[in-house]
Amino acid sequence: MADPSFDVVSKVDRQEVDNALNQASKELSTRFDFRGTGAKVEWAGEHAVTIEAETEERAKAAVEVFKEKLIKRGISLKAFEAGEPAVSGKIYKINGKIIEGIESDKAKKIAKFIRDEGPKGVQAQIQGDQLRVSGKKKDHLQEVIALLKNEDFGIALQFTNYR
Repeated sequence: MADPSFDVVSKVDRQEVDNALNQASKELSTRFDFRGTGAKVEWAGEHAVTIEAETEERAKAAVEVFKEKLIKRGISLKAFEAGEPAVSGKIYKINGKIIEGIESDKAKKIAKFIRDEGPKGVQAQIQGDQLRVSGKKKDHLQEVIALLKNEDFGIALQFTNYR
């Protein structure tokens, strides 16, 4: 029988992000302080979000509204990255992106952290944009999950396929 293992991934529920975006868009269209500012938030591709408003301050406020909605839908703010406001004609645009997958340098950093801090006999292998952690005992794997939850790697981590 194979050793117990689990996967460390960084994924977001696309439907929840879509719901958060729609809620933010609705709030921007109904809130008094956003009336007449042309504030809107919309998809700009598979993992990209565009936030627009007529003033820089309203554009930044629209980003905050979107972040609030993400939190309410259970999505970590580490999975959303917003750029700086850029002027496009009379409109300020902020380009944001939804971050998924673990980049290879972060994966190496996480694997090294598991090797250094984790219990003996636990291995971490990088598989594309995720890590597979395996060990002899399930207790050791639970220790690794606890260690990873307490450490900040700058990305949202989830633990899947625990067996």
